[in-house]
Amino acid sequence: MSFFKYKLIKKDSRTKARVGVLSTPHGDIPTPIFMPVGTRATVKTLSNDELLELNTKIILGNTYHLHVRPGDELIKKAGGLHKFMNWHLPILTDSGGFQVFSLTEKRNITEEGVHFRSHLDGAKIFISPEKSIQIQQNLGSDIMMAFDECTPYPANYEYVKDSMERTLRWLERCKNAQTTDNQALFGIIQGGMYKDLRAISAKETVKFDLPGYAVGGLSVGEPPEVMKEMLDVCTDYMPVDKPRYNMGIGSPDYLFESVERGIDMCDCVLPTRIARNGSAFTKNGRINLKNAKYFDDFTPIDENCDCYACRNHTKAYIRHLVTNGEILGGRLLSIHNIRFLLKLMEDIRQSIIDDNFLEFKHEFYKNFGYIK
Repeated sequence: MSFFKYKLIKKDSRTKARVGVLSTPHGDIPTPIFMPVGTRATVKTLSNDELLELNTKIILGNTYHLHVRPGDELIKKAGGLHKFMNWHLPILTDSGGFQVFSLTEKRNITEEGVHFRSHLDGAKIFISPEKSIQIQQNLGSDIMMAFDECTPYPANYEYVKDSMERTLRWLERCKNAQTTDNQALFGIIQGGMYKDLRAISAKETVKFDLPGYAVGGLSVGEPPEVMKEMLDVCTDYMPVDKPRYNMGIGSPDYLFESVERGIDMCDCVLPTRIARNGSAFTKNGRINLKNAKYFDDFTPIDENCDCYACRNHTKAYIRHLVTNGEILGGRLLSIHNIRFLLKLMEDIRQSIIDDNFLEFKHEFYKNFGYIK
């Protein structure tokens, strides 16, 4: 695993926040970082050149969806996901484990693995820890995630305990199934909203001595304070010399709270999803361009933003596109929202280096409307 190395550059003196660099076969990733999600080998509506202009350093691909269509064997034949989509920077693939959570009505969990019904045509699909690793090795991602179960919220203690223990057994099978030496396998800490289960999962997961570790099963409907408590428990046990990833986190407040608790990497579909519904992040909070008040607003989405949309177009124009169902409207908002989160993480990174992370967080929260 000489291809993978995490270097800690600076730690905040008052929190767990930290700055580092994760080296991979396809380039270095400055952390903390936000990772845009390219579920089906594309970040929705955006080209690779646009992602690079936004200063994207790493993207995600979805193991389940790419296995279903076009098929991981086809992608392997193309030379792997990097060549298939012509993306030359790092790629992380999830394990298919989130679909265990999201496709509740179409799956059956056993010790051996999970039986799915395809969301496309109902065809039978089976993913085991070994199958997940095989698919991800075919995809050729830089970072592979271990196959796990993301438990729902709320869930009773015994169910979560059984699920967490099975996830640990699955992790061992994932590690044993890996045959590549140029892909990093990350373990996933589970345990629902129970502190003792989170602590057990964290301690047992790090025993596998993997290149990196993730916290899964958060931001699934639990109160924000509970999310922060669980994250604190997990990061207390995560090694300081390995990257830490909080899965499925993308709102500005959750990015701040994750970094404050020592997280290095976050991802979410949120910026492109809300863009398709006409919404945008700004320094003064989230706005919906469909609102009538933007009909004749000839200012950019955010005057402080350096993205293509803000440099070239007004709220009035983008509102016109969105309300008329023009694809360009969603594209421009996606460009802006992804850049907003990437720039936010760049600024968070700099604030840690400058020893004013908490001050920067407070100022952002006040402007964004998190502090009334």
